[in-house]
Amino acid sequence: MDTQNLIDMANRIGDFFDSMPDREEAVTGVADHIRRFWEPRMRRALLAALDNPDASGIAMSAIVREALVKHRERLTPAEPSIA
Repeated sequence: MDTQNLIDMANRIGDFFDSMPDREEAVTGVADHIRRFWEPRMRRALLAALDNPDASGIAMSAIVREALVKHRERLTPAEPSIA
């Protein structure tokens, strides 16, 4: 998984929502978009980049960071069950 590409995509999503006048609505919009349209392994990789910012090489925008921190529980995929 290309973490730099994921952060770049998340930053572009953040740029779109950052123009909204209501900051809380914008932050929730970023999180909702990532939760709805990104597959679990993409979300895991993005959350891992949040936890280890020096490893990615590209800066995560403030709105994306805020969305990931505030909505981390909703964004964290459930672990696959082993039957």
